[in-house]
Amino acid sequence: MTLTTTTRISPDWPCQVKSPGSYDWERSAAKWLRELVPARYASYPALLRHPVLLARHAQLQVQQEVRVARTALQTARADLPRLGMPESVIEHTIKLYAAEVMQLQHIARSVRAVTQALVEHGSTR
Repeated sequence: MTLTTTTRISPDWPCQVKSPGSYDWERSAAKWLRELVPARYASYPALLRHPVLLARHAQLQVQQEVRVARTALQTARADLPRLGMPESVIEHTIKLYAAEVMQLQHIARSVRAVTQALVEHGSTR
């Protein structure tokens, strides 16, 4: 039996998550979302039973990580010399933080896409 869905998969849809409406897609979504939250949260029964709650927490977690990476990026040039870091390390660190911000922003968009699909498909169990 083939399941159909009206949810359009965005370019930000994570490759680790099956297409909405396909067999076992919610389980793949929950597995991926659990990887985004601290391990202690991933085992809480309410978050395990309700993928939408897990998705909400993952959204909050990633938003906070974006804020941290942005702060690290914005303060690196001022803070790192005081810590004795050489200029080459500072420049490398700034590039690292900039790349991390971009990656986290992509993950945030992916989490929003999965959350929307879970809500649209009534995944409140």
